[in-house]
Amino acid sequence: MMPTPPSLLGSSPRSSLRPSSRSPLRGALAAGAALAALAALAGCGGSAGGHADEALGTKAAVRPAPAKKKAPEGLPGMPPLLDPTDVYAADRPNRLSPVVKDFPSRVYVPNTESNTVSVIDPKTYKVVETIPVGAQPQHVVPSWDMKTLWVNNDKGNSLTPIDPATGKAGKPVDVHDPYNLYFTPNGKYAIVMASLDRELVFRDAHTMNRVKTEPVSCYGVNHADFSADGRYFVVSCEFSGELLKVDTEKMKVVAQQKLPFDGAMPQDVKISPDGKTFYIADMKADGVWVLNGDTFAQPTLLHTGKGCHGLYIGRDSREMYISNRGEGTVSVFDFTRDELTRKWRLPDGGSPDMGGVSADGKVLWLSGRYDAEVYAIDTRTGKQLARIPVGRGPHGLAVYPQPGRYSLGHTGIFR
Repeated sequence: MMPTPPSLLGSSPRSSLRPSSRSPLRGALAAGAALAALAALAGCGGSAGGHADEALGTKAAVRPAPAKKKAPEGLPGMPPLLDPTDVYAADRPNRLSPVVKDFPSRVYVPNTESNTVSVIDPKTYKVVETIPVGAQPQHVVPSWDMKTLWVNNDKGNSLTPIDPATGKAGKPVDVHDPYNLYFTPNGKYAIVMASLDRELVFRDAHTMNRVKTEPVSCYGVNHADFSADGRYFVVSCEFSGELLKVDTEKMKVVAQQKLPFDGAMPQDVKISPDGKTFYIADMKADGVWVLNGDTFAQPTLLHTGKGCHGLYIGRDSREMYISNRGEGTVSVFDFTRDELTRKWRLPDGGSPDMGGVSADGKVLWLSGRYDAEVYAIDTRTGKQLARIPVGRGPHGLAVYPQPGRYSLGHTGIFR
């Protein structure tokens, strides 16, 4: 958060009305000044509690920015945040971009062991189409301009484009080891998480031509998220239990650290609405690492449940849904209270993995990685709404379309 401008310091009604101890005022004049000061203070106190009766969910989780507050200078070419205090301000319920507003609502499920994508109609909870793709599809990723869905065929060494307007697949593009895919906030580059190649590969966001390869010393780069200003991003390294900090513009790793847990396996990464904190799921530490991205100091662990895996932000920026794959539960973290508040357990167990939130914010969709199924969960009650059979090994499903102005990748990180 930006510091208060110097011009605003020392100008409050309290300081301007405080009588000096050396003042020569006596009698009625002194008493009148004191009463005026007290009245002014009472007026300030009254206005501070004016929103106590607002209904939950009618406001964003963070306080509105002061009138003179400006967003930090972002990555060149990056669209400015709608609200400098909430990176998810563009993701409110059903706030669809003109680019995607006419796309049919679908859930796209990559089945890693079946080499297919199951397409679910969220209204009927039925699979309406099965699309053959390359070997071991890991994630379905919305492009930066939101016009294309890219299926990451990791062992197939290709990206299969799907037109979300028609649901039809196009000609695959040759890309080596595309375990996951992200986009720089200015829309200039795609970033391939080449997990086994130990590389971050920067490619043209439209042609997918290779621009720069950044070798990494960690093993298993897989998930990431960007700072509020887009100038850096944090990457998790699954197989070596490490985190990277990468300068977006320089396309270079600038910091690296080993997580303080023996056998750590970090997974999904998400930034808090206020842009101050990164959360990193860890399926072996059974919780979420809480990291200051700016300082990149050693993070602390918040225990959530066995096999902690996916992180998804609610449409009002108040809550984060955390899938615990190893115990069939979803933990709910409240940003306004800075604590875990609820845990939902899937009936008959399950293996909730990756997914996303519906456009209206009412349903959390998660793949059942080891059970060949997909779960639809009510975000208000935690009740399971549906359990849908799909192909084998369902992984990074994408709910589409979703609110937002542009995509940063993965299964849908929108700004």
